[in-house]
Amino acid sequence: MSSTVQITFDAQDPRALSAFWAEVLGYLHPAPPGVELPPGEDGQAAWDSFLEENGVPEEQRNSASALEDPEGKGPRLFFQQVPEGKTAKNRVHLDVRTAPELTGEERMAALEQECERLVALEAHRVERHDPAPPMSIGFIVMKDPEGNEFCLD
Repeated sequence: MSSTVQITFDAQDPRALSAFWAEVLGYLHPAPPGVELPPGEDGQAAWDSFLEENGVPEEQRNSASALEDPEGKGPRLFFQQVPEGKTAKNRVHLDVRTAPELTGEERMAALEQECERLVALEAHRVERHDPAPPMSIGFIVMKDPEGNEFCLD
């Protein structure tokens, strides 16, 4: 029997962090139970209505959020609210596969372009690692808006 993977992020603001990762990965917020969304439509607004209609107190509405790959290929992402902030380097991180088929300067130019887009979404650039054959084809280390490290690969 095989298993699937859900990647869980501890977050101070699950709604905002999930919105950031939705933009990075092209993922969508799934619909609430019993709600049908048109194909390709993001469910975050539907969740707002669902929580209000079901009497969830305002202070509890940002306790969790989720994202799913609209093509059903990638893992589900789950964001859960925790009281403490991030205090140390991640032991596990995401590699955002932006240019896996490219090499050399063409690869690094594509990574730089994606880095600029993500910085505009409030990501933070940490450092660039140029290609060092045969062990590395180059990557850029970044942090999401809450400080979680990830790499553009």
